[in-house]
Amino acid sequence: MNIFPAPPPDRVTLAGRYVTVAPLNPRRHAEFLWRHTGGEEHAALWDYMGDGPFFERAAFDEHLAAKAESADPLFFAIIDNASGEAVGLSSLMRIDTKNRVIEVGGIMYGRALQRTPGGTEAMYLLAAYVFDELGYRRYEWKCNALNAPSRAAATRYGFTFEGLFRQHMIVKGRNRDTAWFSMLDREWPPRREAFERWLDPVNFDASGRQIRPLSSFR
Repeated sequence: MNIFPAPPPDRVTLAGRYVTVAPLNPRRHAEFLWRHTGGEEHAALWDYMGDGPFFERAAFDEHLAAKAESADPLFFAIIDNASGEAVGLSSLMRIDTKNRVIEVGGIMYGRALQRTPGGTEAMYLLAAYVFDELGYRRYEWKCNALNAPSRAAATRYGFTFEGLFRQHMIVKGRNRDTAWFSMLDREWPPRREAFERWLDPVNFDASGRQIRPLSSFR
């Protein structure tokens, strides 16, 4: 076991086949992120987030600027390689370098990213960075216990459910029970292989639909 602190995550660019995970830069990404996540038509995307929704562009831009300046959470834009548009956000947060523990959170996927290979690849790229490059021991995922899609995503990606923190937070004036998931460094190698086999283009038909689910590769 490595007893020395892990390095903190940096503002790196992680390039994949379908998406690129890049440091959040409002000058480059705000217009696209507003298009995919802002305004009345996207309000439901923010139901389980700690902030939003944003109905006015000025407030949205202020929100992105604050995120871009933050070091913990450290925010990244998720850019669709085909269109070049930023279609989502994610962050590395609650960074505990001493204990080599880190969380992926603040995940906001526009509809163009949801249920796509790129959405899965973004999570693979961040996990690979955390485990393979930075050497963290524990990777966490937490969400509102009522957020069924987030809980299903955590399980699909290979996180283990550890329990429920009851009355953990008050968010937007409502109680939040928090579902807690983790992935450990010793669990990562087979999960990495599963991600890579699922993301291989041979696993998708001519319409882009998966041939085998991610869970079948584990």
